[in-house]
Amino acid sequence: MGDFNAAVVLDAIRRSGSGLSRVELGHSTGLSAQTISNICRRLLDQGTVLEAGKASSGPGKPRTILRLNPGGLYAVGVHLDPAVMTFAILDLTGAVALRSRCATPVSNDPEHIIQVISEEIEHLIVNSGVDRRKIAGLGVATPGPIDPERGTVLDPPLLPGWHQVPLRDALAQATGLPTFVDKDVTAAAVAEMWAGGASGTGSFIFFYLGTGIGAGVVLHDEVVRGTSHNSGEIGHIMADPDGPPCACGLRGCVAVTCTPESLVREAVAQGVLPDSAGQGGARAVDEQFSALCDLAESGSAGAASILERSAVAVARTVSVLTNLLDVDRVVFGGPSWGRLSGLYLRRIPGLLDDYTVARSIHRVAVVGTGVGEDVGAVGAACLVLDHALAPRAARLILG
Repeated sequence: MGDFNAAVVLDAIRRSGSGLSRVELGHSTGLSAQTISNICRRLLDQGTVLEAGKASSGPGKPRTILRLNPGGLYAVGVHLDPAVMTFAILDLTGAVALRSRCATPVSNDPEHIIQVISEEIEHLIVNSGVDRRKIAGLGVATPGPIDPERGTVLDPPLLPGWHQVPLRDALAQATGLPTFVDKDVTAAAVAEMWAGGASGTGSFIFFYLGTGIGAGVVLHDEVVRGTSHNSGEIGHIMADPDGPPCACGLRGCVAVTCTPESLVREAVAQGVLPDSAGQGGARAVDEQFSALCDLAESGSAGAASILERSAVAVARTVSVLTNLLDVDRVVFGGPSWGRLSGLYLRRIPGLLDDYTVARSIHRVAVVGTGVGEDVGAVGAACLVLDHALAPRAARLILG
């Protein structure tokens, strides 16, 4: 109960932004004045919160404001995308202390990629100057499916050779840090809640655009992970009834109409891009996708037409999710988002409005992530902070 109440107090302080007094904490949490006093004393001693001046709201003694201590705790985050890996160190407030990125090695050997990840983490920690003793842990955002109990990655379609890879334990051993593994789409949604500002509140869909496409779901400020922590697999939603056949037996699924690989394939078939089939791999696809977006930006009608159709298909996909879950907004982000943001923000809001069943009651807002391009790595680090700070019912279970 003590751990749960401390988490409630920390979460209230974090969400307030400008900090809260002990009296305000009592009002917002429902805890007694004595309980609040004891918890705050413990948090101050731990260095998790600090006293940040006085505030007066009327007659009486000015109240001492408590805020999170940014340097009281840190977390490291890694996002493994088949094309690019991003890294970040966050302080206790969720602000990025240092970030880095590198291309994902072209290799089907998970051990080699894990070694590169661990080396990059070490460089990041050293270059940040952060005291290792204040690093609460390492979060890893990875393509799914995952086994959360074992911390393994199970045959992700875009990471060849990754068959039941014990990613959590391997990185924990290599770095010496407590390690948490979650799906990339879930981590991105967590990042939006922690660091996205207004776009990360309430109920929303995080539509993840990377080498693959997925959706993180947040309902009433709670992340929805599903029974096996593998929610968000939307690759076989039909986005275009006239689209190409999919391996699942349907036509026009998200996996074959909306992903960078499918758009590049269409551009090659139409002669918009040169055929570079001999240069396979996610990194080569990412480079071709950038070229396609550059062509559209520079006035190529063929390239613009391909991306325009993708916007329609994505809007249809989003509408399936927003109609099903009745959320307030959809937040777009991920490694590919920056190259599509201009077109998608122009086209998708109007299309989604047409497809929304409850539009006479409320509109569904369409926004870009408030976190930035490295939302996956930030979200991975936020998994650590969320584990350390967020109140959850499991804390109340007696051993």
